[in-house]
Amino acid sequence: MTDAHNTIEETARDAYGRLISYLTLNWRDIDAVEDALADAFVAALESWPRAGIPDQPLSWLLKVAKRKLIDRARRERVSERAMPALIALSEESQQMSATDTAFPDERLNMLFLCTHPAIDPAIRTPLMLQTVLGMDAARIASAFVVKPSTMGQRLTRAKAKIRTERLTFVMPDAEELPSRLDAVLEAIYAVYGSGWDDWTGVDPRRKGLVHEAIYLGKLLAGYLPDEPEVQGLLALMLHCEARREARMDASGSYVPLFEQDTARWSTDMIGEAEQRLRIAAQANKIGRFQLLAAIQSVHAQRVRTGVIEWKEIALLYEGLAQLSPTIGVLVGRAAAVAEGYGMERGFALLESMPRDKVESYQPYWALTAHLHRQLGRREEARSAYSRAIGLCEDPSIRQFLYEQANRI
Repeated sequence: MTDAHNTIEETARDAYGRLISYLTLNWRDIDAVEDALADAFVAALESWPRAGIPDQPLSWLLKVAKRKLIDRARRERVSERAMPALIALSEESQQMSATDTAFPDERLNMLFLCTHPAIDPAIRTPLMLQTVLGMDAARIASAFVVKPSTMGQRLTRAKAKIRTERLTFVMPDAEELPSRLDAVLEAIYAVYGSGWDDWTGVDPRRKGLVHEAIYLGKLLAGYLPDEPEVQGLLALMLHCEARREARMDASGSYVPLFEQDTARWSTDMIGEAEQRLRIAAQANKIGRFQLLAAIQSVHAQRVRTGVIEWKEIALLYEGLAQLSPTIGVLVGRAAAVAEGYGMERGFALLESMPRDKVESYQPYWALTAHLHRQLGRREEARSAYSRAIGLCEDPSIRQFLYEQANRI
C-alpha cells in the first residue's frame, strides 16, 4: 500500500502538468479536465494498493481521465457533432505506445494558450502557474499579494473563457510574440523561484519545481532558439542552480553567496549558462533576464579570480533598474553599490525607496540591518534585524540573521 501511495504521490507531483496540458488542449474545459484527473487519482488510490501498480502509471491515469470526461459529456448531453471528437480522443490512448516516455508533453503549447489575447494579461501568469505547473491558488495569491479567494475567482473566470470561447492554440506571430512570450518567461521564472526558495527541500509541494522550470526553459529554448530572453532566463536559472550545493555547510546552516565555497559550485552548469549567455548576446537585444544572468555570471567569475567585482555588478543593476525597477532589483542595486562604492551610498539608495513598497519585503530589512551594522549604528541594526527575522519564513536563514544580530 505504501509503494502504491508513494507512486501516486510522485506521479501527481511529476506529471500533473503534463496530464492537464495534454487533456486541456483537446478538451478546452480546464475545470472538467481537473475534475476528471482528480477522479482518476482517486480511482488509483482505490485500485493500485489492491490490484498492484500498473506498468505505465501515466497511461493508466490518462485512460481513466478520458473515460471520466466522456462519461461527463454524455451526462451533460453534448452535441452529436462533439461526440465523435470525444470518442476519437479516447481511442487515441489505445493507439499510444506502451511506454510512458512516448506520452506527449504539451505543456509548452498550454503555456501559450494561457497567453491568448482573449485572456486578461494580469491573469495569464497565475493561470499558467496553476494549470501547467501545478501551483495551488493560495501560493499563487501570496506571490501576487492578493487574497486567495480573489485569485481563485480570477482563475475560475479565465478557465471559463477558455471553455466558452473554445480558445485554440495558435503560436503567436512575430509581432505578437514578445507580449505573449513575456508571460511565459515570467511563469517559468516564478516556478523556479518557488523551488529555489525551498532550498532545504522540506516542502513536498515544491519538490522538483527547480528541475521542472529548467526543463521547460530548455524546451522553450529549443522551440525559440533565436529569442535572447529565453536564453537569458535559462542562463539565469543554470547559474543559480550551479551553486545549490554550496548554499549550506556541513551542519546544514545557510551560507550567503559571498561566503560560499566556490569549489562546491558546478563548473559544468556554469559553463552551460555562459554558453546560453553568449547565444543571447548575438541578438544584440538586451533584456531583463539577460541582465539578471549577467549579474550571476560576474559572481561566477569568482571561481577563477577569487574576488567579486562589485562595481561591475552595480553597473549591471543600474541598467536593470532602468529596464525593470522592481523592489527586488532596487534592493540588489543598493547592495552592490554599498559593496562597490561605500556603505553610505548604498544606504542612501535604500532610504530613497517608497516605504509602502518595502514595509513587508524581507530582503530590504536584511540589507538595511547589514548596512546599519557596517556603519556602526547598533540600535538601528538591531531593530532592522528584528524586522527581517520576523518576516523570514526559512528557519535556516532566520538562524543566520539571529547570528548576525548577536554579533553586534
